[in-house]
Amino acid sequence: MAEPRPGSGRLIRAALRYRVITLTLLVGVISLALFLAGAVIAAQWTAGLYAIAVAVGYTVRMLRTLASGGLGVDLLAVVAIVATVAVGEVAAGLVVVLMLSGGEALEDYANRRARHELDALLRREPRSAHRFAGDRIEDVPVGDVRVGDILLVRPAEVVPVDGVLLDAAAFDLSSLTGESLPVDRSPGDEVLSGSVNGAEAVRMRATAVAGDSQYQQIVALVAQASGSRPRVVRLADRFAVPFTVFSLLLAGVAWAVSGDPVRFAEVLVLATPCPLLIAAPVAFIGGMSRAAHSGILVRAGSVFETLARARTVVFDKTGTLTTGRPVLREVRPAPGVDATELLALTASAEQYSSHVLAASVVQAAEQRSIALREVASAEEHATNGVLAEVDGRRVAVGKLAFARSFAPDTPRAEIGPGELAVYVTIDDAYAGVLLEADPPRPNASATLRGLRELGVTDIELLTGDAEETAAHTAAALGISRYRAECLPADKVRRVAEITERPVVMVGDGVNDAPVLARADVGVAMGAKGATAASESADVVLLVDDIGGVVDALAISRRTVRIALQSIWLGIAASVVLMLIAAFGVIPAIVGALLQEAVDLATILAALRAARVPRGVRVPVVTGGAPAQV
Repeated sequence: MAEPRPGSGRLIRAALRYRVITLTLLVGVISLALFLAGAVIAAQWTAGLYAIAVAVGYTVRMLRTLASGGLGVDLLAVVAIVATVAVGEVAAGLVVVLMLSGGEALEDYANRRARHELDALLRREPRSAHRFAGDRIEDVPVGDVRVGDILLVRPAEVVPVDGVLLDAAAFDLSSLTGESLPVDRSPGDEVLSGSVNGAEAVRMRATAVAGDSQYQQIVALVAQASGSRPRVVRLADRFAVPFTVFSLLLAGVAWAVSGDPVRFAEVLVLATPCPLLIAAPVAFIGGMSRAAHSGILVRAGSVFETLARARTVVFDKTGTLTTGRPVLREVRPAPGVDATELLALTASAEQYSSHVLAASVVQAAEQRSIALREVASAEEHATNGVLAEVDGRRVAVGKLAFARSFAPDTPRAEIGPGELAVYVTIDDAYAGVLLEADPPRPNASATLRGLRELGVTDIELLTGDAEETAAHTAAALGISRYRAECLPADKVRRVAEITERPVVMVGDGVNDAPVLARADVGVAMGAKGATAASESADVVLLVDDIGGVVDALAISRRTVRIALQSIWLGIAASVVLMLIAAFGVIPAIVGALLQEAVDLATILAALRAARVPRGVRVPVVTGGAPAQV
């Protein structure tokens, strides 16, 4: 028995997936065979009954849509099918059926193509892990991995959970960052789930369970984004109401003036609403795909509309406009306090803080070979500081107001440009201050300039840092509006007060989660695994590059523009053809074929949203540091 030819299985699957197209072609062939055999009446009845059956099916679907609160836009197609059959143009009726089913098939194909980048994430989701259990290795579901487990990642395997490497290795980060070249990692470096291991098996220690790991968070956002239905699509549905009224009136006038009912059918075959059904969904899914390829994950398609109209962009400072990797510049102890002792106690307490400044203090102590002390207890006060019992002493580390709650006489430190102060009290007495510096990102100024060129009228800085630090950063970056020493509630209150809307908030930390959720569009710097911020945000930048904010706005504006252009392109082409058909120039069968061409042109126009627009950068990460090409 002959083996099936390559591709035949794919063809069969396509025929089964698009059953209406298959049946329509089959009925068309049978009707043509009957016609050529001289059975004209049988051919007309076969084609006519099938077309009416399809019209009934679309009517039922339309009524269900209306019952569920949506708008049915298949009315014109149903009327066109019935009209063509009624006036004896059964061939045109079959073409209208083929046009409708073909339009749906083309939409499905376009969606599949546009969703390629999003689906790639879903297909690569880790399912299992190789865990060391004594002297042997066991395969376990990724959901069974616990923090502290030692895992083996074999060559070319996807890292199942976030962790710390125990061996040196090279990883493919393209699923997370768009980086096309392998990135080297050393023992002790963090490796995120979704990274693909290179040619050597490596060991790693899990630092997060699957649900809290970077890749699974991305997958969850992708699933939510791909299932969203943006508002512009509903607006496109509403366009169908006046379009339907206009088409029916024009067809009725053409019939009344000419006295020929065929003219009614000739106009309506050119009035099917496929451009309205197809253009917006294809454009928005294409835009999400384009954004994902650029390292930008959009939570929902409707975000594009709001982001495209943004007038105000508000930034957090630390880790957003600045590098988020502060360096300890000076230890300034109070009189009678030893500088080494101050740093040792402070670093010991800061081990238990999640604030970005804490890591630099601990690192400074390690670089100076200062041993950390035993900590009996520690409690972090979010956005304010940490209180710990170190070597039997009560140590408070944090902002000035936090320090003054323990030692009211704590003085405000004099700091230089770009510096910030970390205040320390020991046993409720002022012990000194640590001065740190967190420089702006190299491309922060270029990012702000790019936003202004895109039409963003207002840029503002909100930070929990001291007035002097905020003022210096704002001045260095050319930001005229800023607010310092803000608690999370202060940021939320300020964003709610802004009148120049929509407002986009950009942040990276846990303390930014409330204001990201409150803003019209929240953008999270998610490359460092800031889960709370990412979950609250509408847009997540998968690469640690603030320039992605400009790219997100550019992609959003282009996507919305293409969606509306495609809708109006389809409507305009249909209206022109209907006006011509009203004079009896276009036969029904030719009109049906022309409308199919209009549908195809609409889809191709909408697919432009999935292409790389000029000015949008492809993120590249080399040696762990982001770069641009």
